[in-house]
Amino acid sequence: MPAYVIAHLRDAAPHPEIAEYIERINATLEPHGGHFLVHVTPHETKEGNWPGHVVVIGFPGIAQARAWWDSPAYQEIAPLRSRHIEGDIIMVEGVPDGYDPTTTAKAMREAMAAE
Repeated sequence: MPAYVIAHLRDAAPHPEIAEYIERINATLEPHGGHFLVHVTPHETKEGNWPGHVVVIGFPGIAQARAWWDSPAYQEIAPLRSRHIEGDIIMVEGVPDGYDPTTTAKAMREAMAAE
């Protein structure tokens, strides 16, 4: 099942260390099957407040995403970003192929009926 690292980055002023981070990150992703799906592209906020930028990195599975995050190669460059950009970063598993949200709704209704 695919997994994703999603970052909501704010206050990203240009800095030479951020440029270096961006130049070096692909080399840390490749051994773990990671690739960018969204990288600082314009977004539309439809509800709420979402200042800043969005980054989404896809991985074949959660184990590969965790291995990338914990890898010495990524940990070496992470401070280049974190010293200059505030944000929130999450790691999440995707849904399996053929996922049907009505199954989730059915389980929710059954749980509410049992209360």
